[in-house]
Amino acid sequence: MAIRIALVQCNVAVGDLTGNAAMIRSNAAAALTEVADIVVFPEMCLCGYPPEDLLLRPRFLEDTRRALDQLADGWEGPVLMAGFAEQQGKNVYNSLAVIQGGRIAAVYRKMLLPNYGVFDEKRYFTPGYEPIVFELNGVRLALTICEDIWNLDWLTRFLKECRFDAIINISASPFHSGKSPQRQAIIGQCAAHFRKPVLYCNLIGGQDELVFDGRSLVADHSGTIIASGKAFQNDIVYADITMQNQSAIVCLSKSTESAPAKEELEPVAEVYQALVLGTRDYVRKNGFSKVMIGLSGGIDSALTAAIAADALGPDNVLGITMPSRFNSTDTQDDARKLAENLGIQFHSLPIESILKEFSGVLSAVPGWNEKGLAYENLQARIRGCLMMSLSNQFGCMVLTTGNKSETAVGYCTLYGDTAGGFAVIKDVPKTLVYQLSDYVNRVAQKQRIPQSTIDRIPTAELRTNQKDSDSLPEYDILDVILQGYIERDKSPSELIAEGFPPRTVERVFRLVDLAEYKRRQCPPGVKITPRAFGKDRRMPITNRYKPDFPEMHER
Repeated sequence: MAIRIALVQCNVAVGDLTGNAAMIRSNAAAALTEVADIVVFPEMCLCGYPPEDLLLRPRFLEDTRRALDQLADGWEGPVLMAGFAEQQGKNVYNSLAVIQGGRIAAVYRKMLLPNYGVFDEKRYFTPGYEPIVFELNGVRLALTICEDIWNLDWLTRFLKECRFDAIINISASPFHSGKSPQRQAIIGQCAAHFRKPVLYCNLIGGQDELVFDGRSLVADHSGTIIASGKAFQNDIVYADITMQNQSAIVCLSKSTESAPAKEELEPVAEVYQALVLGTRDYVRKNGFSKVMIGLSGGIDSALTAAIAADALGPDNVLGITMPSRFNSTDTQDDARKLAENLGIQFHSLPIESILKEFSGVLSAVPGWNEKGLAYENLQARIRGCLMMSLSNQFGCMVLTTGNKSETAVGYCTLYGDTAGGFAVIKDVPKTLVYQLSDYVNRVAQKQRIPQSTIDRIPTAELRTNQKDSDSLPEYDILDVILQGYIERDKSPSELIAEGFPPRTVERVFRLVDLAEYKRRQCPPGVKITPRAFGKDRRMPITNRYKPDFPEMHER
């Protein structure tokens, strides 16, 4: 009694029912050449994940079911297990279909519906109500979907009356830095708890701000991870399950190229790969082939350009520098040098004459002057206008270059540097921008990003001798406070107790809260931290709640 199972981690597009079904068929055919008995695909792979309010459209659900029926019709290959959105009467389920012998032989419906972070499953789905154990060649497989195995106490009660030899789990688990070891621990604990193998199949690809990193897993009965799918790539992991003395023994098939117990990517490397994949899929899945980036000579735009070149190819990236009199010769040279190093197209469009014309027109309104923040922001808005005009003319998507630290405190200009279609490093703190830039050069073993760009004191160059630290705390301090507030829900008192200056903490909290209206108008960007702006953190714009600053009252 033995079966060979293929775990297919694949890249799908939300709503592309025809394309996704074709992908399932082609991968199943490939697995058939390796004599696979069962081919497993990720959660919701037929319709894509997350389909969000498409799930509220009856026609979408009908078309999904029609695509599933067509996939099953006449299928005589190995057993297919694939995720889809299922409507039954007034209920909608997150389901797993078992296709065997040209028909849908069984359907398992997800029981535990996550409703935290980026997940909204209770908005759309009804929880399932019964376990499904599928048997093939004497091997009994308990079917589960993603969250079902993250609560061992619940899963133990759920499967209490079931006889099974191994667990199949299909998943659409999005990436954030540090999540892979957490997943491995969950899968390993589940296997060790039941003393049975667990086979976990995860999605890959970018979907709006989410990135799915694959890394499908096979754990043996002891909880040891014996195989891992590739990170951020299509991959198939083959595993053989053999029954010995009424126990299931899992081992890797010779067909599996993915190394067992593969070493984890270093954190900066996995973040970079996530940014590349997320950018590539957002651009291409939305029908674009080329992108444009405003190159200031600074580190944020340099890193964004490097990611874009790796994601789409240098020939599909256009860099535009738009200097005013405040931009130094050094930063202008660095912008050009960066374009040469990356092999991307490059144009220089000086804006000084436009700036003078705009300011001249505005001078007709009493009180306008060239000394304040409005004049600085005017430069950014001129640049945003030029970029969007070129985007319209040439059909290129504009990539914005603001990082998480700036986005958090509103250190950006609406309709200026925030104008564009995708914010590549929106969830990347400034301190991590430097680490990623060093990584880019280290991997290339040359200066793709000029070292002078990395070494330069951060500046927006919107006025003479301007530095970011004129307006913000130093980034190594700012980023720790922001992480505490945004990602860990720490109170001002907790951060002050950790040694941060009370005035600085109060100021950062106030800036973050005041900038909510700006963030709502910024383009989406790749999620790489445990809590990104957007779906992860949904705060009201009109908000009079102010955290208590006990230390402040003593001033």
